[in-house]
This record gives sequence, structure tokens and C-alpha cells, in this order.
Amino acid sequence: MVSKSWLKIVSLVCSGLLVAAAHASIPSVPDETYEALKLDRNTVTPKQMHEALVKRYKDPAQGAGRGTMAEYWEPIPYGIYLDPATFYTPPSSMKEVAGRSECVECHTDESPVWVQAWKRSTHANLDKIRDLKPSDPTYYKKAKLEGVEKNLRSMGKLGEKENLKEVGCIDCHVDINAKKKADHSKDLIMPTADVCGVCHLQEFAERESERDTLIWPHDQWPAGRPSHALDYKANVETTVWAAMPQREVAEGCSMCHTNQNKCDSCHTRHEFSAAESRKPEACATCHSGVDHNNWEAYSMSKHGKMVSMLGNKWNWDVQLKDAYAKGGQNAPTCAGCHMEYEGEYTHNMVRKIRWANYPFVPGIAENITSEWSEGRLDSWVVTCTQCHSERLARSYLELMDKGTLQGLAKYQEAHEIVETLYNDGLLTGQKTNRPAPPAPEKPGFAQFSQLFWSKGNNPASLELKILEMGENQLAKMHVGLAHVNPGGWTYTEGWGPMNRSYVEIQDENTKFREMMALQERVQKLESKRTSLLDLDSTAEKISLGGLGGGMLLAGTLALAGWRKRKKIEG
Repeated sequence: MVSKSWLKIVSLVCSGLLVAAAHASIPSVPDETYEALKLDRNTVTPKQMHEALVKRYKDPAQGAGRGTMAEYWEPIPYGIYLDPATFYTPPSSMKEVAGRSECVECHTDESPVWVQAWKRSTHANLDKIRDLKPSDPTYYKKAKLEGVEKNLRSMGKLGEKENLKEVGCIDCHVDINAKKKADHSKDLIMPTADVCGVCHLQEFAERESERDTLIWPHDQWPAGRPSHALDYKANVETTVWAAMPQREVAEGCSMCHTNQNKCDSCHTRHEFSAAESRKPEACATCHSGVDHNNWEAYSMSKHGKMVSMLGNKWNWDVQLKDAYAKGGQNAPTCAGCHMEYEGEYTHNMVRKIRWANYPFVPGIAENITSEWSEGRLDSWVVTCTQCHSERLARSYLELMDKGTLQGLAKYQEAHEIVETLYNDGLLTGQKTNRPAPPAPEKPGFAQFSQLFWSKGNNPASLELKILEMGENQLAKMHVGLAHVNPGGWTYTEGWGPMNRSYVEIQDENTKFREMMALQERVQKLESKRTSLLDLDSTAEKISLGGLGGGMLLAGTLALAGWRKRKKIEG
């Protein structure tokens, strides 16, 4: 006899309520994101998850589009590729209508490198993934593909018994699993992160969860920043970026701040290789340079040197979580440290952020020993103890914090000197040649905009020096400490250059003060000289007051002389 409970289960299965494929609870996506999207992680479907993420993703109030300073700038032609959701339109000159196979045939001649890269990709032959054996290092992609197809069925883009054969040009640039032919002049799109998220819902949701998990306890930074999820917003809402008339120069910032908009900064077109994106070099283009020299510091550390010496022996094709156990990896990579959180690897890279690269930001240093920050430090200990003892990990993290604070103290002392000069009106040209910056920037002291905009004596050289000391040298010092590169915080970068800047600021301050004291002495002497000149001037006026006045003066002087002689003779 069949029990009532069993019949109920069969009924639920038939109705789809207990079919695992119907739900999109993603363990790697934190509760904060489900709460922010007002979704129940136990019942939400992939379709509902994607729709909720995309609604927020495309909301201008949540960071999409041109931002709050849109009135001050216009996109240049190349800019349409940096924020395609806002600016890209299909090429009106191209009237070709093509289907799935025709795209490949045509572009084999038109842009052969695209086609070659695509043919090497996982996307080009999904049946190959279905046939993988457990012994293959990429076997994990089989489950990934099943998850992708589950998502597409939930969204109505794939039939219940239908499988994807490939992900070709038309799937990304028109619509996934499109059966129709597409008109280049009407249907073509440049894929944005939400387009990738149709298939790769887990990765998209993980990345978008950065908005929800980086909430600073005292609003030291805006919510969700700094992160990949809101890096374009951080770019276009920077006053100098919006203000600069040199738009081609400004777009140099945008070319790194596009992770919010697209996925191809890390997963380069058209191969989109996961193995490639796990290598440190994939991060180097953007995470390098004078203000965040992560690549330089890492690559010169023992960690980075081990990767350069031994990395060719590792199996980069294994899933990231298996890099140590199965891939032969024996040194950390950027992805290995920054994508890991409490033993899990996700596209949320901000759950351990404490310093946010820039120690001079008000409130960051004061917060570094808070309960919030200490909890994140504990998560870093979990990361470090994959290779080191807990005692070593904690001692080094303490060294990093204290070393950063020592650099910050040096900067703050120098900053106070230059700011006092500014408040006293003593910076070069401050009262005579200091044009106002272009809108929306406001006049002020040592503003970030002055690293990129200058006119006349705005900024003054000392002002620029203190800006570079904080934005660049102190940041380098912290990054060197964080990436275990001794020369990167002690000598070559960090403390050594900061010490030079400090000395130069002290020298200039002494010169300014001595010059001011000298000017005050000169002014006093000038005022005394003026008094004597006034007496001479009075006598001159009397002598030139006409013949009568001259005779009176001569008689007066003669009488005074006669009286003096008589007094002596008497």
C-alpha cells in the first residue's frame, strides 16, 4: 500500500515544486545579497534571481549609466565600448543579416583571430564537456554546464529536454540560443555583465554581492566600494574625471574601471579561458602603477617569484579550489588569495578588505582595530594558514598594520605642514595665480583632482608633493607590506621615497617661513624710512612755497644761528 506521504512527494515532484532544477539557491552568494534583493534563498528560481539582480544592476540610482555628474562630460567614440549598455548602438552602415553558422563563416575572413580564439574555447563545443571523464582536470565544467542549462530552462531560453550545442557569436551578441537570423544594424549588442549572467548566474550573483558585503562601519567609503561591482560608478563620479577637458586622457581611468560593465577585463575575448584568468598576469594591467602597485609588489615578492619560477609546472586547468590539492600549486596567486573567503572561492573579492589600499582616507586607520576589521583579519588568517602557521600569519599581519600606521604618521606630519602653509596663504602663487578648477570640482587644498588637473600655480608644487606622498607613496608602502615585498615598503618604494618627500617639504617650509620673517623685517624698515622721508618732504614743501616762504625760512634760520652764537659768547 502506498503511503499518503509518498503520494504527496510524487505530487510535488510532478508539479515541479521539489525539482532541484527549479531553485537557484547559491551557497556561495551571501545572505546579505538575498536580503538586499528581498529574495528567499530557499524558494527563488534562477529566473527570479537573475531578474532581481539585473533590475538593480541597471538602476541608475544603484550605479548604472553616466552617474550623478553626467552633465559635465560627453562620451568619446571609443567610450561606447567601455560602457556599452549606456552608449553602444549597432553599426548603421552594416546591413548584413546572418544566422549562427554565417557569423563564423564571415568572421573567419573578417576577424580571424576572434574565430580562432572562440574555437579554442569551452563555448565552441559543449558536447566535449558532456563527455569529460572524472580523471580530467576540467571535469568540474560538466556540472557547471548542467547548472547553466538549468538557468536557461528557468528563464525560458532552453527547452526542458534541449541541450546547448555551443555558445556562438549570436548567443552573446544577439540573444542566447537564438534561432533567428540577426540584422547587424538593429540586433547587435556588446555583451555586458548581465548578459554573461544569463548563463553564468552564480558568478554574476557572486560579483554583484560585493555591493552588499563591503559596508563600512562608519561610512569611510561608500557602500560596496572599492569593488569590481561598482568600479565604473567610482570612475564617472570622480570630480576630476568628469571635469577634465582632456577626455582621451581621462578615459585611461575608464579602461580599468569597466569590470562593473563587462567581464572581459579578466576573461579576455573570445576564448574566455578560466585558466588564463587565474594567472596573476591577468590582474597586472589594472592593478599596477604608482597608486596601486599590486602587481609590482607581488611579482617581486617570494610568492610572485615562486609563480614565475614554478608556475609552468602547475596545472592551471583545475578548478581554483583544487589548485593546491590537485594542481600542484605551491605559492599563492592573486585569485588564490583574493577570491578565497573562509575556504570558499567566489567572484566576491571584497569580503576581507580592511585598508582598501589607501591608508590616508579618513577613518580607515582608526577603524583598523575595530571588531569589524578584526573579524576580517581573522578571515585573512584562514587564507594565510593554507601555507603558514597561524602564529606566523598573525605576526606578519600585525607587522603589516603597524608598518602602515608608521607610514601614515609620517605622511600626516608632512600634510599638516603643507596645509598650514596653505591656510596662511603662503603656497607659491596662492594669492596671485591660482585659477579655479573646472566644474564640478571646487577650489580647495590638496584635492585628488590636482594629480591630473593643473593651471597656473594650482596646485602649488608642495601641494602636489603631499598629494603624491599620500595617494602614491603611502599607498605603495601599504601594498608592499600587504604583498610581502620588503623593498616595496622600506627602500625602493614606500618609506624611502616618503622620507625624501618629508625632507623636501621641511626644507621648503623653512625657506617659506624664513622668507616671510625677512619680508616682515623689510616692511618694518620700509615704514621707518617712510617716516624720515616725510620730514624731508615737509622741508622741501616749505622751501618751495614761494619767495615769501623762502625768505621767511632763511630769516628764521639766520635768527636761530645768531641766538646760538650769542649764547656761546655770553
